[in-house]
Amino acid sequence: MKVTNIVSGSHGVTVGDEDLASPMSIFLKRQVVVANFLPLHTARDKTTGKWCFEWDEDSLLLQMKDGFSPEIEVVYVGSLKVDVDAEEQEEVSQELLEEFKCIPTFLAPHLQRSFYHGFCKRHLWPLFHYMLPISAAQGELFDKSLFGAYISANRIFADKSVEAMNSDEDYIWIHDYHLMLLPILLRKRLSQVKLGFFLHSPFPSSEIYKTLPVRDQLLKGLLNADVIGFQTFDYARHFLSCCSRLLGLDYKFKHGYIGIEYFGRIVSIKIAPVGVHVGRLEKLLKCPTTIAKVQEIKQRFKGKTLFLGIDDMDIFKGMSLKLLAFEFMLQRNENLRGKMVLIQIANPPRTVGKNVMETRNEVISIVERINSVYGSPGYEPVVFMDYSIPYHMKIAYYVMADCCIVNAVRDGMNLVPYEYVVCRQGTEEIDRHRGINMVRCTSTLIVSEFIGCSPSLSGAIKVNPWSLQDVADALYHASELSENVRQLHHEKHYRYVISHHVAYWVQSFLQELERACQGNCNQKYYRLGIGLNFRVVSLSPDFRKLSVDELASSYKRTNRRAIFLDYDGTIMPAGSACKIPSMRLISILNDLCTDPQNTVFIVSGRERTALGEWFCSCTNLGIAAEHGYFIRWNVDSDWESSPPFGVSFEWRNTVERVMKSYTEATDGSFIESKESALVWNYQDADFEFGSCQAKELSSHLESLLANDPVVVRRGHYIVEVIPQGVGKGRAVDKILGQLVANGKPPELIICVGNDRSDEDMFQSINNATKKESSTAAPEVFACTVGQKPSSAKYYIDETSDVLLLLKALVQSQNKIVSP
Repeated sequence: MKVTNIVSGSHGVTVGDEDLASPMSIFLKRQVVVANFLPLHTARDKTTGKWCFEWDEDSLLLQMKDGFSPEIEVVYVGSLKVDVDAEEQEEVSQELLEEFKCIPTFLAPHLQRSFYHGFCKRHLWPLFHYMLPISAAQGELFDKSLFGAYISANRIFADKSVEAMNSDEDYIWIHDYHLMLLPILLRKRLSQVKLGFFLHSPFPSSEIYKTLPVRDQLLKGLLNADVIGFQTFDYARHFLSCCSRLLGLDYKFKHGYIGIEYFGRIVSIKIAPVGVHVGRLEKLLKCPTTIAKVQEIKQRFKGKTLFLGIDDMDIFKGMSLKLLAFEFMLQRNENLRGKMVLIQIANPPRTVGKNVMETRNEVISIVERINSVYGSPGYEPVVFMDYSIPYHMKIAYYVMADCCIVNAVRDGMNLVPYEYVVCRQGTEEIDRHRGINMVRCTSTLIVSEFIGCSPSLSGAIKVNPWSLQDVADALYHASELSENVRQLHHEKHYRYVISHHVAYWVQSFLQELERACQGNCNQKYYRLGIGLNFRVVSLSPDFRKLSVDELASSYKRTNRRAIFLDYDGTIMPAGSACKIPSMRLISILNDLCTDPQNTVFIVSGRERTALGEWFCSCTNLGIAAEHGYFIRWNVDSDWESSPPFGVSFEWRNTVERVMKSYTEATDGSFIESKESALVWNYQDADFEFGSCQAKELSSHLESLLANDPVVVRRGHYIVEVIPQGVGKGRAVDKILGQLVANGKPPELIICVGNDRSDEDMFQSINNATKKESSTAAPEVFACTVGQKPSSAKYYIDETSDVLLLLKALVQSQNKIVSP
């Protein structure tokens, strides 16, 4: 298959030799649309035996083209719905690329079964529609081998997606739950690739989603996209909740946009409901076959009130509940028997299995019972079409239906109501056959509360599909609505549908994708991790691992040194149950402090009493406690405070009262009382609820303390109130200033920390090299623990490496003093 030659690397892709023969490939940007299936119909020619292809006009992927600029070349990547023999794949690939701009993935039959009918349809599809496998008898228990097939299939899609790209300017738009790992696989190859992902199905609540054994892998896979799109805010909210609860990620609303920071990159969340292709529906309304079918339906159901349902044969479409409600209505209202007809069209199922067969048998059984009990010669209350019918026939039924009912128990969007509204608008010829000349059009909708389009249809009758009485009442109410009300509802819905069409959806999503990519493209990314734990981290271009030899060389070369060390997470492991320093750490610090040319400080948020007791044997060690509010140069010196002792702390009582009320309302939270600060800690609380409470508490305290000399800070699982002018950066500035004033300006500054509060220190010592001074600027080694976005220039992998680093400095020091 001769397509784009791809060279992957830190800068993405380059154009290959084959592209030089295709001017269109060079001058047009590409939009690569990736989905499980290509928007094609495929069949063998019975005469020649060759494969024949044609566009699937019903496919949303094809209809999307109306939303793309003419200057963009659209290339599709996906599978065919048939198995193509290996010896035919080369020829088929060439034909599809040249004639349709399609690149087929050709999954092996066994892989396709395990991937699509296995993991996608047995695990993801039910789970995303709130169906849990409680036992082996009631559902499919998790099969790890199927997830392996899902990974393998996504890798093949990644290969073909990269083939489809021309340059770094191309965008890739991935569709639906079949390809949730594709963003991470593409990002792994091309760190600057421009990626959008749109989920067409619902996204379940965190309580449902977290039952999936591979929950984290799928979330991390999606978070490698630049934009993640959802049909409704509810689905987006559930996704954000999962990211908070399972991955500990925060999200922010800013200027109307929603973003998640993921290793320094901002992943945008887009709510973009899909629309219908209004032009295509209007074209079909004018088709002679549609008009003829309209006449036939009008004659067949003359004098009847028509209710219409068009659903996939699926356990989540609520067909049985709809029929039971219709039966209940006929049972309660004898006067409506013989006057009302429910036409139920069942689209062929998209998958096979026990659930589909049971659903079909149940539906047929209910239909037969209703027609048997309430039917009469020449009258069937329910007309059930359990077979594939041409699209123009569906259009005709839309035109003639007095009411359309969508009763799904859970559905991503469901465009049936939108299609119904457009078709009820009709045309002049359609209206003439309907006999409504010069009369405004009408439509009535009954929609489930659990489908994505429900919020946009404010004039529809909303129902709980599980309540047969509610649905039966809605059916009766719909038949009794006045002409004027039906006209008003129709006009309102029609205005929305024609303005929020499929092209509008495409343009809205692409605009957000372009905005998000512009925000991320100016950053440099580092590729970390292996397998599904891979991620790209946005870091400074100069960020690199600290070389012990380089630091030791500077240490030996300089005479006066200042060393600043954070405590928790830096020289004390964050997960350690015992926070008391080990004898090994005490020994290393004492060795560093014995050199009179060294000024060594522990800079911590902990209280001065604890730090003073723990390091009492380190006589020359300086301590900056409570983020530098208290500073002691050595064991024999007094504690200094900044601001000075005697400053008013009248605000403490007010803050403590407020924090107590939030503590009582938030299970697992507690208050830490320090001499200089009060801290509300929610590390043991429910993460999402704790985060919401922390946000509210911060806002409450900021408003309450607006005229007090304090600062309200949100940190990692904490909300802290501290006096103004207190911080680790200020403490470091004060210590360095004192050294300079004493005529001992340091020639080397070493600073090691691990969290947000330490970023103040890094910025402070980085600025120390820029300040005007009569002395030469010191060498600076600002180092963070772990590879993550930081103001530090260097990183070191973990806490144990910090101790090894300090030990290496001690050994360098011993070599200096050795003869």
